[in-house]
Amino acid sequence: MSLQDANPLQEAFAISLPLETNLEPHLRNALQHVLSNEGSMVRPQIIIDLCAAYAFPEDNARQLAIALEYFHTASLIFDDLPCMDDAVERRGAPCVHVEFGEPSAILAALALINRAYALVWRAMSACPAPLQAVAMQYVEEHLGVSGLLNGQSLDLNYSALPHTLETTQRVAMGKTVSLIRLTLVLPAIICGAPPRELQLLDRIAVFWGLSYQIVDDLKDVLQGSGETGKTTSRDLSLDRPNVALLVGVHAALERLDRLLRLGDRALDRLLLQRPATTFLAKLRGTLQQEMRHVTESACAGRSQGGS
Repeated sequence: MSLQDANPLQEAFAISLPLETNLEPHLRNALQHVLSNEGSMVRPQIIIDLCAAYAFPEDNARQLAIALEYFHTASLIFDDLPCMDDAVERRGAPCVHVEFGEPSAILAALALINRAYALVWRAMSACPAPLQAVAMQYVEEHLGVSGLLNGQSLDLNYSALPHTLETTQRVAMGKTVSLIRLTLVLPAIICGAPPRELQLLDRIAVFWGLSYQIVDDLKDVLQGSGETGKTTSRDLSLDRPNVALLVGVHAALERLDRLLRLGDRALDRLLLQRPATTFLAKLRGTLQQEMRHVTESACAGRSQGGS
């Protein structure tokens, strides 16, 4: 299965959380909305391909892939709530709380998290107990209070923090890099990858995670909701961390280019160790395309500003 052919994963996303017939209607409708509006499914496909590179059982790999996508989707539902980013659109559709109310949105996110943990455990049944322990500790580290939750709290309270690159990167390490690490490193842990390969995958996750965050920051500044499929222009009004707002678009693009080049070095070394991970080069290509797209948006913005 290629990165472009995600239909089986889209189907798995929709059916991996069974909805009982006696489920309360508000919760059922909210979950049906979430399960029928999947994202690009790039992250789950990475996990499938990464597990294949280490000859991990396909069914277990799929369970892990959907679990991590459920974690990610739940984080977006929380992120969009009025008490956080107060967004109205996500993945080209109304946010869950806009369509079904905040209580149903919160319960839907918790349902996804609960199911995700169950799927992670099922996925790990194919690996030795010592690896299971290491993997679950890794999940807790990056989803828990020292990872994603801390990053989200720093983001929400950014107005009281020094508005510096160091603070902005700290937020990104918690909110964005944590999820990228789970996508790239957790599957390799479960598959029993050698320490050197785990180290290289972690470096790639950090550089690509920070790169993704800069791309997202640039989109918030330069693009409208019609282009991104989600509410934009929120960082300035909410006083949230945004590299482009902090150092300017040009400097943000330079920083993005530098991070991508550092990631390229780690990727080149990984390919020498594990040639079956060549699919990651395709993902690197999508990052380059995103960078080119936001660069064009920046140039267009300057042109309009100067006319």
